[in-house]
Order: sequence, then C-alpha cells, then structure tokens
Amino acid sequence: MLSRWMSGSSRNLDREYNCTVRLLDDSEYTCTIQRDAKGQYLFDLLCHHLNLLEKDYFGIRFVDPDKQRHWLEFTKSVVKQMRAQPPFTMCFRVKFYPTDPAALKEEITRYLVFLQIKRDLYHGRLLCKTSDAALLAAYILQAEIGDYDPGKHPEGYSSKFQFFPKHSEKLERKIAEIHKSELSGQTPATSELNFLRKAQTLETYGVDPHPCKDVSGNAAFLAFTPFGFVVLQGNKRVHFIKWNEVTKMKFEGKTFYLYVSQKEEKKIVLTYFAPTPEACKHLWKCGIENQAFYKLEKSSQVRTVSSSNLFFKGSRFRYSGRVAKEVMESSAKIKREPPEIHRAGLVPSRSCPSITHGPRLSSVPRTRRRAVHISIMEGLESLRDSAHSTPVRSASHGDAFTAPGRSGRAESSERVAVIADENYSPADSVLPTPVAEHSLELMLLSRQANGAPCSIEEEKESEAGTPAAAEAEEAGGELRALCPGAGGLGAAQAEQVNKFVLSVLRLLLVTVGLLFVLLLLLIVLTESDLDTAFFRDIRQTPEFEQFHYQYFCPLRRWFACKVRAVVNLLIDT
Repeated sequence: MLSRWMSGSSRNLDREYNCTVRLLDDSEYTCTIQRDAKGQYLFDLLCHHLNLLEKDYFGIRFVDPDKQRHWLEFTKSVVKQMRAQPPFTMCFRVKFYPTDPAALKEEITRYLVFLQIKRDLYHGRLLCKTSDAALLAAYILQAEIGDYDPGKHPEGYSSKFQFFPKHSEKLERKIAEIHKSELSGQTPATSELNFLRKAQTLETYGVDPHPCKDVSGNAAFLAFTPFGFVVLQGNKRVHFIKWNEVTKMKFEGKTFYLYVSQKEEKKIVLTYFAPTPEACKHLWKCGIENQAFYKLEKSSQVRTVSSSNLFFKGSRFRYSGRVAKEVMESSAKIKREPPEIHRAGLVPSRSCPSITHGPRLSSVPRTRRRAVHISIMEGLESLRDSAHSTPVRSASHGDAFTAPGRSGRAESSERVAVIADENYSPADSVLPTPVAEHSLELMLLSRQANGAPCSIEEEKESEAGTPAAAEAEEAGGELRALCPGAGGLGAAQAEQVNKFVLSVLRLLLVTVGLLFVLLLLLIVLTESDLDTAFFRDIRQTPEFEQFHYQYFCPLRRWFACKVRAVVNLLIDT
C-alpha cells in the first residue's frame, strides 16, 4: 500500500502538462512542461523557437476562467499560476514596447514588434488621424504584398484588406494611392521599419488598455506607455503623466491610486475604480513593472513594492527582469549573423485578419455602410498630435481647447472640412487636460455622456482550458471593453466612507494589539524569573526600577484587591 502511494505521488510530481502558445503571427507553438517548471523555462523555449535574443520586451499572457488577463510571472511555477485545467493556452505578446523601435538591434525583433503594432491597429488600440492611418496601412501592404502590380492588383484591391476595425471607401482609395505612388521599391524590412517609426510618434503607441471608471462614474481606460501613464476617455487622452512624475501606485480592493508629484505644483492623487479586485491588482502590477522597466537605470535598483502601507496589509510584488537601459546595452553587444525571418503575411489570421482575408463582410449594403459604419480613423482626426513629453499642468478649459495663435472656431472649421463626408465626429481633444489638486475636483475634468462606448478596446486573449474560448478564438472574436458610465458620485462616496470606516477599525485593532503585546512584555519583565541578558539590562535601569516600585506595585495591589472583592462577592451570593 505504501509503495503504491509513493509511486502514485512520484507520477503526480513528474506529470507533464501540454501548453499551447499562440504567437504574434497566429501560428501556434506546442510543448510539454513539468509540474514544477518556472515561467522562465517556458519563455526561454519560445525565444529559442523564434531565434530571439532581444527577448526582454516580450512576455506571455493568459486569461483565467474569470476572464481576467495576467502576465505569466517567470519566477513562479507555470502550473501554479494557471487556474484552469490543462491543456494550457497562452499568447506571446509585446509586454514592454521599445521606446525607439527603430533602435532595436535585430530585424527579427523589429518584425515581431511590427506584428504586435499591426494587431494594435486592427483592434483599435492605436488611434491616429486619417492621413497617418492611410500611411500605416500602405506600409503594411508594401511589406506583405510588395510593389503595386496592375496585373495582380486590380482597381479597388485595397478594399479586400482589413487594417482597422472599420474604414471607409475614401480611406481605402487613399491607402491604394500611397501604396502605388510612394512606396515602390521598398523591401519588407524597410516598410516595417518605416511603419514602426511612424507608429512611435502616435500618442497611443504602446497602449495596453485597462477599463476603469473615474470618481464621477465615467468610463475610462488606464494604460502604461514607454513614456508614462495615460488615461483615455472615448477617443481622447485626458491625462498624461511622465514616469519621473509618478511617485507611487497602490490599490485597495477595486480602487487604484496614482500619486503624482510635479515641479512647482502640489502633489496630486488620481483615483480610479477597476471592475474587480483582481483587475485592480493586475493594473497595479502592470504599473509597477512598466515604471521599473522604463524609469530605473539598473535592475539592482528594483525594490519589492507593497500595494498599501496601511497597517502592514496588502499585496507585495517585485519586478524580476532587466530594465530598458540594460536591455539596450545588452543588445548593442549582439554579434551574430542575422537570423532568417519567415514572414507570415500570407498566413490567415484568426484574431487579427491579415490582408489575405478577402473583402470586408457586412450585412448592410455598401451605400448605407458609408453612413452607418463610420470611419474610425477619419473620426479620430480630432485626436491631435502631441509630444510624448507633454506635461500635466493646471490650465483652464479654454486654454486646453485653443491652440496657440489659432482660434478654436477656425480649428473646428478645418476639422469639419476634413470629415464632412462622415457622420462620426468625436469631441475635440483636450490635451493636456488639467489635473485637479483635490480628488473631488476631478469630477469637473472628464464629463462624458453615460453609456458612450469607448473606442480603445482590449484584445481577447486565449482563455486557458476553456472550450468556449477556443471556439470564440476560431471565430475571430475579441474582447471589447465597452465601459458604460454608471454608478455615479453617490456610489463612489459610499465606497469612500466604507473604506474610511474599515481603516478606523483596523487602526483600533492594531492599537489594541500593540497594547496587549506591551502588557505581556511588562508582565514578563516584572513577574517572571527569566534571567536573560536582555531582561537583566532592562530591570537594572533606574527608570524601570522607579516605574516598578512607584507605579506597577501599587497598581498590582489595587488590581489584586478588586479581584478578591469580586471573588468574595461571588462566593457570598
């Protein structure tokens, strides 16, 4: 019996688990891992398969049965992190976007980042003006099908390709025009490099959206980019805070706090509410990792961070990788023959349709589609270009809407002229939006109609071990983070009151606990016969002797008298 149990235990310990990782070109890598295999082992297998050396920018993402996304932690066991049943399904994605993708050493790395940003463009996470959208799409065309050939590319050929969630005939014609006239002769590597250089200049470059609500109950997306922390509402970036201005991040339950300190301004605290405590913790961990990666000079400066320093309660987390500066220094030392790149432009894609997926499908006639299926990219004309170093500053709303040396009316007229053939016209961008010094003033900064859907969306990753998720992935479905503005100030205030009450209760419990510990220590010092050096030194101090004879002994006699009186009273009754 004992030998059978031991043999069963050894088989359980040595059990192998099947893992499927979906790569950026939508191909799949399948392997088996042991029960105690760390995340680093699986990641190294993938990088070896891809022949990738500049691997610090990438990570493995998975979705738990509660549809919460996670980044696989390399220092922990893979099996223990996966809450689903095997086989496990994960995705290989860019975790830290390069500050300057053109500065990457190897072409294989640039190609993988190109695939990631192409996905961002298709899923609506990379917002841009019409002219920029047309140029980016033309670069993709040139990289994947080469030069324009009248024999292979008939009139309207660009309409067969899907680069964005939605786009119009006008944009299709613009893409084809750029591809025909401006990009002839560019190799795939050159087109991809030009694509990355253009994408890097966009203010939503590197955005990985986390759906939240602000203190007013309005829907918002929080994101961490190579340049700092951003908040988006609808198609507008309402906050941008550089990494060196972020002093602290913490969370309590579903509430996320961002502490900001800027020159010549008071400290600011931004408060947002995540859908669940698990989503808030994931948001906090992503923020800690991004700040460490982009801000620190050396990985030796990384410290363990606590989610809350209030009475020793909260989660603890430590970023375990190298920082951006170390990665760049390491990349500069790479000396090998450039690996061969097998571009997958002609491979059908499930979650991010490539240019081989045929015409766009719609149940609405094309003439009506022009009016109903609006052009997202043209609608995003209102999203102004702004430098990534734009500071968050106190300013009036009038200043935010008026460009220097140009009236708001003139700017609005120009914008209407650009998108007059479309029904979609989002509100003007307010970059940069002033940040209030008090949390209650934040209600006045981001007013938005309740129920308005946000254009930024999260890409649905593979849900580990869930058959329904595999079917959804086969159908090309993605998780759309449509955040209805609900709740309101009353709910937020009630939640704040509850947190205050809980904090007060914790304070009382900790105080009582400390007093109890001090009382125990005092009794041990005065009543016990322990003759250790520590107790002996304390007992011999004049202060302790004075306290013992003048205060403790009288208090002990009084307490003993009261106890005897109570005991006698109980005996008499």
